[in-house]
Amino acid sequence: MKTALLIVDVQNDFCPGGALPTPQGDIIVPVINKLMEKFSLIIASRDWHPEDTIHFNHWPVHCVKESHGADFPADLKRENIIQIFEKGTGSKDDGYSAFEATNKNLGEYLKEKEVDELYIVGLTAEYCVKSTVLDALKYGFKTFVIKDAVEGIRQNEDDFDNAFEEMKNAGATIITSDASVQNK
Repeated sequence: MKTALLIVDVQNDFCPGGALPTPQGDIIVPVINKLMEKFSLIIASRDWHPEDTIHFNHWPVHCVKESHGADFPADLKRENIIQIFEKGTGSKDDGYSAFEATNKNLGEYLKEKEVDELYIVGLTAEYCVKSTVLDALKYGFKTFVIKDAVEGIRQNEDDFDNAFEEMKNAGATIITSDASVQNK
């Protein structure tokens, strides 16, 4: 079995102090950095919005391409990421799922790398992580969500918990970082 770690949208604008912050988005970074030690294939997605996207009709302006807010936090070990998938890049493109990346097709990339198991971490549970997990399952990947390496917007605590329930009910396995991976 070949595995990959997918880091979904861990970007400055989704961390505390950002334009669309998760209350505790920064606390998952050390967990993700530790997880990276266990994987040889590490990839990431990021919102890469144009300034004129309709996406901002529903959300505050965030993760505008080439901005500080769209960058990864300084303490995320970016040097371990071998491919970045940019999403939400068009003016009419929301880009919630990493599988909607426009610079490279994530599903095809993972198939080319012969990935069977996909471990997913990142921001936010209720939107981009959930959308990515559901698409990963549609593509046929055995999909794991590492719960202590995922954070949410938490506008409503039920939405956060329901996101994990929905991912589990769709076929994802919910695990924790300490019980999860042995050098993949």
